[in-house]
Amino acid sequence: MSSAKLFRPRSFNNLSILVLALLINSALFLIDPIGIQAIRNHLFDQYQRWQPRVYEDVGVRIIDIDDTSLKMLGQWPWPRSRIAAFLEMLTDRPIKAIGFDFIFAEPDRTSPGSMAKLWAIPPELQTQLLTLPDHDQLFANASQNLPLVLGFTAEQGPTQFTPTPQPFRIIQQGANARDFIPEFQHTIASIPILETHAAGNGSLNFLPDIDGLVRKTPTLIRVQNQIFPSFAAELVRVSHQQTNYLVKQHTHSSLGIESLQIGSYSLPTQANAEMWIYYTPSTPIRTIPIWQILTKTIPLTTLDHKILIVGTSAKGLADLRFSPVSGVIPGVEIHAQAVEQILKHTFLLRPAWARGLELVILLASTLMLSWLAIRKNIIISLSYSIALLLALAAMGSYAFSHWGWLIDTLTPSLMALALFILFSFIRHNRTEQRQRWVKEVFSRYVSPNLVKYLIEHPGQIELNAQRRECSFVLTDLANSTPFMEYTDPSVVAACLNAYLDRMIAIAFSFDGTLTRIIGDGIVILFSAPIVQPDHHQRAIECALAMHQFAQDYIAELNAQGIAFCATRIGVNSGQVLVGNFGGNSIFDYRALGDPINTASRLESVNRYIGTSICVAADCFIDTHNLGKRPIGLLQLKGKSTPLLAYEPLN
Repeated sequence: MSSAKLFRPRSFNNLSILVLALLINSALFLIDPIGIQAIRNHLFDQYQRWQPRVYEDVGVRIIDIDDTSLKMLGQWPWPRSRIAAFLEMLTDRPIKAIGFDFIFAEPDRTSPGSMAKLWAIPPELQTQLLTLPDHDQLFANASQNLPLVLGFTAEQGPTQFTPTPQPFRIIQQGANARDFIPEFQHTIASIPILETHAAGNGSLNFLPDIDGLVRKTPTLIRVQNQIFPSFAAELVRVSHQQTNYLVKQHTHSSLGIESLQIGSYSLPTQANAEMWIYYTPSTPIRTIPIWQILTKTIPLTTLDHKILIVGTSAKGLADLRFSPVSGVIPGVEIHAQAVEQILKHTFLLRPAWARGLELVILLASTLMLSWLAIRKNIIISLSYSIALLLALAAMGSYAFSHWGWLIDTLTPSLMALALFILFSFIRHNRTEQRQRWVKEVFSRYVSPNLVKYLIEHPGQIELNAQRRECSFVLTDLANSTPFMEYTDPSVVAACLNAYLDRMIAIAFSFDGTLTRIIGDGIVILFSAPIVQPDHHQRAIECALAMHQFAQDYIAELNAQGIAFCATRIGVNSGQVLVGNFGGNSIFDYRALGDPINTASRLESVNRYIGTSICVAADCFIDTHNLGKRPIGLLQLKGKSTPLLAYEPLN
């Protein structure tokens, strides 16, 4: 293994990853894919669910053609003579405006003239039918003295565009304001006889989001360079007897349209003239079933000074929409809520600078969370991250509740959180790599079992010692001085390195702890740092394995013409002090005590008695399957009592 690999753990270039991640996050945010739009929309929906618009009665009523009305008065479409009768009931009433959320695109097929052509009847009856009033004419006549607003839908496609009456005037404040207004190719409108008598004419179009929810409604649309207001805007204009619309463009023209003004009412809009619908929960006060009016179940004074919008909630007529607050609601209710917002001047607005602020939030939160993930431990980084995300959430909620601003703090938070998780993973992986590296490197200086023990018990890395019974294996090379003196140094180094590497590996295979290398000899400790009940057995078996290797290694080198030295081994056991010794600068894990000196004496005595391994008798306690040959009582240097020793047998 190269020194570069040994002494430098693999690392991640955090700065490069951070820059790349920021670029990817920023690009995704600016591209604004459907997934990000969905997150943002759901956040804004949640704001409305938490804090819906409080309903206040501003005189807007839905005249509902509900299922009960259809059951009582017949299926839809009704003869327009019935609608004319309904309008005649309102002729002398002080109605502010009345609008129909229907398009009367074709002549009434139930009119007498139409029936005369359809039925096979005698000529005299046909003539009599033709003298009866036309239902569409009755409708038109009944609406002449009423502030009537009709609707139309604008569509795309190559169909021929028939000009639609414009009983209003559009004033543009800005050179290119019309360029921001959604453009359509043609309209589907009511028949001319009805449009001619209408005081207002507005677009019924909704532009639902991809999930089907209606969150915004266009206040203006463009049909082949003609600008038309929305149905709700026309109801407000007619009810307040205004003629003009003032379309205001932002001071910076690239930001699009800023507002639409109707008399004293100013509607803040998005750049494309869309208005966010700020929903209230559905309330029965807003709705009057039409059958109650036609059957005079309620007094007509109930309708005085009101803006009336005729629509349907009948399920079979399929004019049902999805709202964030009340789920499925009739389309006519959306128009009614839009009118209420305008009259109460209660709006939601996504400011032109919102995207820029959200991008700043994204970059700042990404940098902060990434820095926390890289530099702080998991508890601190997670705590600060949660606090930051909660603060951003509170900021968005506060902006909504106090100013009606729709600021998306969730998407930047989630994108920053994704990078926090990424860098936490990188740090975790890097820590694991460093631990593996440390273990690998330390294992080349100290025993793997000691490294493992210290990693698993970091509290043991302190200056302390404890008394414990351990076993020791000491080795040395016999007559190594001549070998080193007369052999090429490079050969000596290669031979010794290979020899020591294999000897230490054998010790490690028996979970021995290398305490030191002394010249060409080593000292191996058993039963520390981890207690090994069979340390006697391990020590003797380790000595036998070392002896076998030493003999094989000598034979291998002799075959190469190199006369290597024989190995002498001493084995002993006894009570010692074992632990970390040293000072604050360095720790030395080792054992201290007379049993170590005795093991050294046993290793040395081999030269006098012609053995290779000399083991103290006490080491054979609790061993099994180990042969031995008695050496005798040895009077070791510095000992007053003879020591019984054995030579182990393979």
